[in-house]
Amino acid sequence: MQDPESVPIHLKLTLSIKEASEYSNIGINKIDAMLKQPNCLFVLYVGSKKLVKRKEFEAYISSKLII
Repeated sequence: MQDPESVPIHLKLTLSIKEASEYSNIGINKIDAMLKQPNCLFVLYVGSKKLVKRKEFEAYISSKLII
């Protein structure tokens, strides 16, 4: 059961790689590789941790035919 105080994925500002994978149905390894690309517009570093900016990630996915 989900914690009643947890924020639904579609409302979060940033996602973990696992959450982004579940949200987009794209594999964890593929998302991690995308985040490592130079000038990735949807990566946010918090120390050494990589997070995915949800809205920018959605826009990126929406604009692509193949990733």
